[in-house]
Amino acid sequence: MRWPNDRASGFLALDTGTARIVMADALSDVLRMVRLFGGVFLHADFTEPWCVTSQVKPDDCGALLPKVEHVILYHYVVEGRMVVQIGDEPAVEMGAREAVILPRNDAHQMGSDLSLKPVDSHEIIHPAADGSLAEIRYGGGGARTRLVCGFLGCRSVAGNPLLSALPPVLRLDTREGTAAEWIRVSFEFAAGEIASGRAGSDMVLAKLSELLFVEAVRRHVESLPPEQTGWLAGLKDRFVARTLALIHGRLNEPWTVADMAREVGLSRSALADRFTQLIGEPPMHYLARWRLQVAAQRFSTSHDSLAKIAFEVGYESEAAFNRAFKRLFGAPPATWRKQMEDSMAAA
Repeated sequence: MRWPNDRASGFLALDTGTARIVMADALSDVLRMVRLFGGVFLHADFTEPWCVTSQVKPDDCGALLPKVEHVILYHYVVEGRMVVQIGDEPAVEMGAREAVILPRNDAHQMGSDLSLKPVDSHEIIHPAADGSLAEIRYGGGGARTRLVCGFLGCRSVAGNPLLSALPPVLRLDTREGTAAEWIRVSFEFAAGEIASGRAGSDMVLAKLSELLFVEAVRRHVESLPPEQTGWLAGLKDRFVARTLALIHGRLNEPWTVADMAREVGLSRSALADRFTQLIGEPPMHYLARWRLQVAAQRFSTSHDSLAKIAFEVGYESEAAFNRAFKRLFGAPPATWRKQMEDSMAAA
């Protein structure tokens, strides 16, 4: 998903609408680097009392999402209610039209009563004989809860600031907000189509999975308190967000902190202090790390030469690029690229 951007204007307007565009621009760049691939793996029909444990690993995705490094799991409640808990984290109570997203893919319990002995969800999944979605039907015969369970496969995870900044649980109430309402209506329509055996509905849900995640992240950013720090909090600060957008939008420019400060309308020291306080590292450190992250992504998606990619991300010296890349990824670019190619071929 790509929001409108305003790069041509130089981000000179500072009204609320422009601030949101700047935030979305930086966020969408990082989301694009994560490379999300939506998938749906089952629909579940539970009856009270019930309690299950669940975790989906990359190997579990099989042909649905091959060659992914990380899985983001979600559960969307079509009907009924349930409680979700990760380890010692506070339990999250959910009702119909709500979704819970697990960015770190932690093992978790969910059910009508978490004090019950849980059943491993893998033990009660019934693969569909006709090739449609697998399903779970489980419980004690009481009140009903229907779920759509899915995941997002991710590539290029290492060093991405978004996934490391997200909490273990994101909750999205699709009864609120225009975008959420559209997701809710689409989810419930597709879930109904799946329940009736209509072909192709799983493809619709796969795309909705990506939108569900993006909307949940956007809502989370907007809900952060003013005192919050971190990469996501930086998106809410108009100066830091504009700096991030400049870095992401003009990556191969020979930036200095003074150049960035001049573009966003702050002094050099004020920008450096503000950026470091919110993001947790100076602007030039962030720039260097993001350049290498983009280069690593390009290695896995193109056959361009190392020198060409190094130049595209802002390095004039291939030797300097090789040294910096090895410091971050633990191997020279050529070696790292060969390892990724071998890994993809073996998957």
